[in-house]
Amino acid sequence: MTLEITGRSAADIADSVRALIERGALRPGDPLPPVRNLADLLGVNRNTAVAAYRQLTAAGVVVTRGRGGTHVADHAVVPQEGYASDSVLRDVATGNPDPDRIPDPMPALAGMAGRPVLYGEPVIDPGLERWAREWMTADLAPADVHLTITSGAADAVDRLLAQALVRDDAVALEDPCFLTSIHTVRVGGYRPVAVPVDDEGMTVAGLRAALDEGVRAVVCTPRAQNPTGASLSAQRAADLRAVLADHPYVLVIEDDHFSMLSRSPFRSIIGPGHRRWALVRSVSKFLGPDMCLAVTASDAETADRLAMRLSPGTTWVSHLLQRLVLALATDPDVASDIRAAGTHYADRNDAFAARLTALGVPTVAGDGLNLWVPLPVPARDVSEQLMRRGWLARAGDEFVLGAASADARLRLTVHDLSDVDADRLAADVAAAVAAAGGRRSPAGME
Repeated sequence: MTLEITGRSAADIADSVRALIERGALRPGDPLPPVRNLADLLGVNRNTAVAAYRQLTAAGVVVTRGRGGTHVADHAVVPQEGYASDSVLRDVATGNPDPDRIPDPMPALAGMAGRPVLYGEPVIDPGLERWAREWMTADLAPADVHLTITSGAADAVDRLLAQALVRDDAVALEDPCFLTSIHTVRVGGYRPVAVPVDDEGMTVAGLRAALDEGVRAVVCTPRAQNPTGASLSAQRAADLRAVLADHPYVLVIEDDHFSMLSRSPFRSIIGPGHRRWALVRSVSKFLGPDMCLAVTASDAETADRLAMRLSPGTTWVSHLLQRLVLALATDPDVASDIRAAGTHYADRNDAFAARLTALGVPTVAGDGLNLWVPLPVPARDVSEQLMRRGWLARAGDEFVLGAASADARLRLTVHDLSDVDADRLAADVAAAVAAAGGRRSPAGME
């Protein structure tokens, strides 16, 4: 394989590697020769080989893993949230909110008329800015807060990483991790560094190890972590802030996606002296996924750079959408509906966890839209058994970056099931566990 790489200049060597990839001679994950070996093989200066690999890395063709060497980039598709449209099975893997719990926007739309917004005007609607500033600053330690509006949380995180990183920069991600974050990091060409998550959220030892590895950004879910449902405890948040205090210029992004629906208090890992930070809150979980709007609070420099990332593309989020969000978010009846929705999700998840526990599959509900179900057998075997019973579930290994062990977990979205369907699914999960490997006593389950 290495003998086929040719070229005397960095550009020619890079073109040769790309041609091998295009022909299928090099496949995703395949290692490339070490720089010194490649230079000796081609009879070129070591710096020429370094420059060739740098060009390939910048183009996202290869990834460098430190002592692990240089490998052909893997552009495999990351599973995404949402309904599996090509399945006839009952989908309990969607990660979606309950459509019946999303407020009706029609009454608010009737009062949306206003003069047109033109180029050069403020990109944040004044009314939304006043409301958003109160919503965001109440939970932040830094005093100087700047607001940016983006087309959803994923858009915000993508642009925040792009304004701070270059290809192959390391990013600390929770493990197991939100699917969209995995996709964002992979498409951006960044190098994910797994930070394990336990019942209290991102672990201190994991974050410390990631910082030692040189991560330039950290993405943390302070509550209702997806898929585990974990929320930061007060002590864990304080311990993480203490670790980050020695790294004030590492960009810390907090994705508080469940915000108004959460039954857990918000606890931040952003300390008062941290220099590069952003808190992102989307409205999609409580106002609906089609409400593509998120508020980002950040330090001044991050806000300026984020604005620059918006400028080449969508320079602002529609003011009609901003005004609709404001009208809904400030409506007392809608606020009551949102609180009721949060209670509904928590109650339904608690009830389903109790069903599973009673059937010998001990489960504790976390926070969020989903349940993270521990199993005594591989989740893939259980999900296959569930398919035979008419259910489409999601195995935990889809959410894993590397260090976490989630091959014996299922993530289920059950809050919209009727009691009859919930009873049937719980019974089918227990039967699938038995069929996949035999029943264990509750004490033997992990």
